[in-house]
Amino acid sequence: MAPFTGLSPRCLAKLVTVVRRKIADEPRRGRPWGLPLENRVLLVAAYWRTNLTLRRLAPLFGVAKSAADRIIDDPGPKLALQPRKRFAKGTVLIVDGTLVPTRDHSVAERSKNHRCSTNHQVVIDADTRLVVVVGNRSHNQVRARVEHTFARMKGWKILRDCRLKGDGVHHAKLGIARLHNLALTG
Repeated sequence: MAPFTGLSPRCLAKLVTVVRRKIADEPRRGRPWGLPLENRVLLVAAYWRTNLTLRRLAPLFGVAKSAADRIIDDPGPKLALQPRKRFAKGTVLIVDGTLVPTRDHSVAERSKNHRCSTNHQVVIDADTRLVVVVGNRSHNQVRARVEHTFARMKGWKILRDCRLKGDGVHHAKLGIARLHNLALTG
């Protein structure tokens, strides 16, 4: 499990608990899911970590490609990191931005090497190195210490070459921030 998701079984169980709480209030409509919630969360984490195509990932979980796509669209936004609004006095925050190549030309800008990229901004707590806020399409000054956080987050291959379109890029980034924090804190 860890090679595909970067998370220990305990961390994955915490993540499933978070998603279970978020979907508890939602009314169930339509056909039931083909996979239990644990496997759906695992599929999303494996998709973000490995960036396998749905055609290759779906057979690993015994579902069709279209079912895997629906599964990723459902719990993906629920895995998103909730940004903190307030910080303790004297907290040092570090801001950094990076360009992530993407295939969706509607949200991307052309860069120097003629490859379309989206700008991603992350704010971390300098003491804990946990991601506290993830920006959306804005750029701030680059700081040195957060480069290690970006390097660890880019271990999630979806942040190297994002195939998602529209808000999917932002949801993936928020979800990866939560998974990064969970893997760091245990």
